[in-house]
Amino acid sequence: MKNLSIVEFTKKTASNEPVPGGGSIAALSGALSAALAEMVASVTEGSKKYEDVKNEMIDIKEKANLISQSLLDDIEKDSKAFTQVMDAYKLPKETDEQKKYRGASIQNALKLAAEVPLSVAMKSYDIMDLSQAVVSKGNQNAVTDGMVSAMMARTAVLSALLNVKINLSSIKDEEYVRDMNQKAGELEKKAIEKEKEILSAVML
Repeated sequence: MKNLSIVEFTKKTASNEPVPGGGSIAALSGALSAALAEMVASVTEGSKKYEDVKNEMIDIKEKANLISQSLLDDIEKDSKAFTQVMDAYKLPKETDEQKKYRGASIQNALKLAAEVPLSVAMKSYDIMDLSQAVVSKGNQNAVTDGMVSAMMARTAVLSALLNVKINLSSIKDEEYVRDMNQKAGELEKKAIEKEKEILSAVML
């Protein structure tokens, strides 16, 4: 899916097919956020004016690229996780044995469908440190690109967490749900605060 053109991906998203959906779009948002941070670091690295932060920018480029590539892979992972849930619901339920197997399959699939977007949210939050670095230390001609990177990362975090929550609502393992909700809540709060911190430091 990540190898589709922008036009093809957009059309596929707009179709009546259930995938790609919000989870995949969250992953794409994170990937674009990381790409923007990498771009600002590249612009900075090539400028003599910012020679003192050149090595830091090289490091940011490498980290951002790794996260971006991982999130692009998550576009497919999220779609597959959703499909797995749908397939589990379609399993036969005529006998008690079938009902038991179907129920367990649904619960396992729902957990995967919650864990994939949580991973997306965590990776996207990690991008925000890179966004902050390029905004504060990077080439100021590209400062707004760094700010957009931070905004896209926050959007990716919050969007992914919505997909975590919707899947948790159908999971019966109370301890698992409690633990995942706690992680999601903490991450949501941190992402919102981090974005405000990054954006408020810039005077335009």
